[in-house]
Amino acid sequence: MKLDDVRVHALSLEAVTEEPHHTYSSFRVRGKIFVTIPPEETHVHVFLGEEDREQALAMHPASVEKLFWGSKVLGLRVALAKATPGVVRALVTKAYETRVHKDAGPPRTRRTR
Repeated sequence: MKLDDVRVHALSLEAVTEEPHHTYSSFRVRGKIFVTIPPEETHVHVFLGEEDREQALAMHPASVEKLFWGSKVLGLRVALAKATPGVVRALVTKAYETRVHKDAGPPRTRRTR
């Protein structure tokens, strides 16, 4: 999959912007990062929860690997040349949904006095 296709898909999602993140580029929803693009532009980093990461690793071992920050796994590193467009789009969409859901938090209850 080409990076331009990833960009078109990510930017088609509601409230998404593309912004710099140090030497990387990033896709954000309401200012929160859900995908980064390293400078070489051959991979994307998709930030997913453990269950979604493990499922993707099991189903697509040739194109995805764990993304580490120190000893902590934060998401997946997806090789664009090896991944099918459908897989990349699905992972980007899932990372977006995860970020939106995480930011929504639990429902608020109204306090009465």
